[in-house]
Amino acid sequence: MILEQCRDKLRDLVVAHGMNDVALQVLAKPLTPEEAIGTPKRRDFPIIEGKERVIEAVVLDARGQAFTDSPAEFTGKLRDVLDLPLTSNRNRALFVATLNATMRSLNQVEGTVHCRDDDPEKCAAEIAEHVRKTGARSVGLVGLNPAIAEALVTEFGPAYIRITDLNRDNIGARKFGVEILDGRTQAMDMICSSDLVLITGTTLINGTFEGLWAFAEQEEKKIIVFGVTAAGVCRMMNLPRICPCAKN
Repeated sequence: MILEQCRDKLRDLVVAHGMNDVALQVLAKPLTPEEAIGTPKRRDFPIIEGKERVIEAVVLDARGQAFTDSPAEFTGKLRDVLDLPLTSNRNRALFVATLNATMRSLNQVEGTVHCRDDDPEKCAAEIAEHVRKTGARSVGLVGLNPAIAEALVTEFGPAYIRITDLNRDNIGARKFGVEILDGRTQAMDMICSSDLVLITGTTLINGTFEGLWAFAEQEEKKIIVFGVTAAGVCRMMNLPRICPCAKN
């Protein structure tokens, strides 16, 4: 499991930097939408609609965030987080946020804090432009980020974009001229019909990342992970990630 590999690597990193015996306190708490994303003009982001929350961990004054549908508060030592069983969305979110904060505290990764206000739309436009430069002609988006979805449709046209999501309120709806597919049953078909697949880092939290990644690699698709959630994991595992406007 990729998160277990990252946990082993994080343990080694902590020892290598002499942090093993330091009484680090990990403070994790869910953020309000305003704390996490500010006040963007568009109001259709899942975090604003209440479908997801951002939790933030703080390690040695460094911040790391993760998107989750199971937010929880946590106060404890770094070793307490490393000992959590990674079998629930709650624990995976706490671990990933802490991983991001710890790696940021060691200057091992950049962009562990979500962008705010109107930056998410700027980010989306930059992602769409980057995808265009890869030479891809059709794009699969795993996880409905409305700003990214709209930017991709603007860049490529709705006929060349396919989107999956796990939120049942979105499945079957049309967004920007594209029908939202069921991520539980239609993700593999979507990957097969796409030149490039953009995968939200939130899949690391809900446990679907590895299956999606393995299938996309098997089909020889270009893959890019997006979002602050995946910052530490992508750095540790040398996976391609894009998050143009993320903060530290």
